[in-house]
Amino acid sequence: MPFETLIGLRYTAARKPGGGNRFISFISLISMLGLALGVAALIVVLSVMNGFQKELRTRILGVAAHAQITGVDGELGNWQTAVDAVARHPHVIAAAPYVQQQGMLSFDGQVKGVMVRGILPAEEDRVADFARHMKSGKLERLQPGEFGIILGAELAYSLRAFMGDKVTLIAPQGMVTPAAVLPRMKQFTVVGIFEVGMFEYDSGLALLHQADAQKLYRMDERVSGVRLKLDDLFVAPTVVRELASSLGNDLRVSDWTRNHANFFRAVQIEKNMMFLILLLIVAVAAFNIVSTLVMTVTDKRADIAILRTLGASPGSIMRIFIIQGTLIGVIGLALGIAGGVALALNVETVVPFLERLLGIQFLAKDVYYISDLPSDLHWSDVWIIGVVSFTLTVLATLYPSWRAARVNPAEALRYE
Repeated sequence: MPFETLIGLRYTAARKPGGGNRFISFISLISMLGLALGVAALIVVLSVMNGFQKELRTRILGVAAHAQITGVDGELGNWQTAVDAVARHPHVIAAAPYVQQQGMLSFDGQVKGVMVRGILPAEEDRVADFARHMKSGKLERLQPGEFGIILGAELAYSLRAFMGDKVTLIAPQGMVTPAAVLPRMKQFTVVGIFEVGMFEYDSGLALLHQADAQKLYRMDERVSGVRLKLDDLFVAPTVVRELASSLGNDLRVSDWTRNHANFFRAVQIEKNMMFLILLLIVAVAAFNIVSTLVMTVTDKRADIAILRTLGASPGSIMRIFIIQGTLIGVIGLALGIAGGVALALNVETVVPFLERLLGIQFLAKDVYYISDLPSDLHWSDVWIIGVVSFTLTVLATLYPSWRAARVNPAEALRYE
């Protein structure tokens, strides 16, 4: 073992009870624990942010589509041809037509504006997750000609409508009569209530059978578009570009990254800012190593002078203290990564335990739609945190090591 490594390892632990080295080793321990705590906090917080991002994406895409095809004028005539064309793409695993229009729901003196979506239940179940979000009823209860309707939970609550109630749907397109232009109205029976956990959809979306929606809005056999489900949602922009070039200019193709771009961009910006803020904690912990090494250099001036007189070069003296500081950082970094990964993988277990122990709930169900702390550990984040933290640790050792290399042996040994 090189003597620089041996001496650096010996300096990290105290050998003289009651001496200055004992205090320096205590400071080294505090530096290790501070770095470990900062790294662990950074891993856990980023994992929770990833979990929230994944949960929100899952809930949004459980209702919205990975991609959709619409006509330039908002209507699609021969939609079967479009479905056959996109079905040949290797990444497209399902396609379903839909009718989407605006309307107003009225019941028991309450009136609410809604987005009306006409669907084919069997086809819609392949591209969306409404079936597993049904609180009451089933998606299959939407039958053509029976004029059933499925409401979001918040929408049903605001209308005070329950299963079996008859609500009135008012279409904005009016009927022209000799007396006036009258709005088209039709009574629908509530056959289901869904709750996906996104207020936008739970409070403003109503589902009809596609045939009933076509009759109400006088669309004949036309639809508003076709919704697509892909085998990998992250290839949606590439798939959309390929489909747009093959389908022609009379159709418009978009994907979820465009329709919800601002929302997901805001979540990503929040995650990046959280990373930078918590990285400052890691930086503070890493630069605590500076004070530890400066105290060690002051305490070991006589040792440094003796090593210099024995022929050790300034570079060797620098390496001794770089090794000592790096060892402190590596131990702290290893403890932080181990603790952070363990906690991030068990957040769903640890948080409920703390809630039961303390008798509180961190995310109340009546306030937050996501009442649990989700966690999604990305090993790429762990790798980045480890590299950045190690780099900060090494940088923190340079100045004290350089000061140690400049110790004058004659001055250091004058009063020894």
